[in-house]
Amino acid sequence: MIAADTSSPRGLGRILSWPRVRTTLIFAVPLGLMHSLSSSVTPASTWVARSITIGLLAMLVFGLCEQWPARLPNWLARWVWQLIGVVVSIPFGAFLAYYWTTGGHPNLVEDRLRLTGFAGMCFTGILFGPWVALGAMVRQRDDLARHQALAFQLERSELERQALDARMRLLQAQVQPHFLFNTLANVRALVNTGSPRASAVLDSLIAYLRAAVPRLDEPATTLGQEVQLVRAYLELMHMRIPDRLHFSLHVDEAALGLRCPPMAVLTLVENAVRHGIDPSEEGGRIEVNIALRDGRCSARVIDTGVGLQQADTGLGTGLSTLRERMQLAFGGDARLSMTGVVPHGVCAELDFPAQRGGA
Repeated sequence: MIAADTSSPRGLGRILSWPRVRTTLIFAVPLGLMHSLSSSVTPASTWVARSITIGLLAMLVFGLCEQWPARLPNWLARWVWQLIGVVVSIPFGAFLAYYWTTGGHPNLVEDRLRLTGFAGMCFTGILFGPWVALGAMVRQRDDLARHQALAFQLERSELERQALDARMRLLQAQVQPHFLFNTLANVRALVNTGSPRASAVLDSLIAYLRAAVPRLDEPATTLGQEVQLVRAYLELMHMRIPDRLHFSLHVDEAALGLRCPPMAVLTLVENAVRHGIDPSEEGGRIEVNIALRDGRCSARVIDTGVGLQQADTGLGTGLSTLRERMQLAFGGDARLSMTGVVPHGVCAELDFPAQRGGA
């Protein structure tokens, strides 16, 4: 006669919730009709009304015992207390039903037929009521367990997302000093050599950092913004070594709006300048190619510098950090590869899913 509803608020709203009332009616109406078959005097509607009255009172007591008292003795389980309440409420509900359906004159003692009907309804209620209540409690506990499991899963997902965000920001914090120190070292080299271009390079650096530094703390940017930074960086490096560095950019227009971790392509370009062009006496050329194909984006940075050295046993700090950032940003569906170029040079390639900036 009682249905569970874990989504309802506590209090009267939970006790009288529609799912509980609906289940009470589902059981009460057939039982009332069953009793009407044994009597040719009392209409079926009266028997149904009596059965509904008993069921609603049992439902009300079930809900009250569920919430009151707030604390029970250790030896008394809540579910036992609820069953006791249901069993006790059924005779009172039957008397109330007869009182209401007889106009306030049940006359149970004088009218043996009514007394038999009253006893039959009490017996049926006590026989079925506790089982219905137990079924409701089992369902209620199942619903509560599912609700708690879902809440736990959502909380775990949120914690995992926060951990990934924290890890991403930590990695980006490592990129920031790595990039800035390398760039400032280049300016210092010009100043130490007394180059007349030092002032112009410093002005370009200030303009570049004014645009680049705010993006270091962003979780994601677009390839269009990344290309702007790459171009500004290469122009800055070209001013420092105009005879030893040449560059070109080839970018698919359809790829400009794709999502990309900040400083991703720039890290490859900076690595090419530092480890490819700078150590080479004759310098070299850097070519940046960004293409979109089959739902994936490929960003290649090719330099004609000194190439991969035998002493290189793995990726440096900047590239190792970039690889982890790409894995976090795209859920492991991103690759960073380094291959040699004949006769000398390196091709660094990023391959990742093509996702729009708002994705």
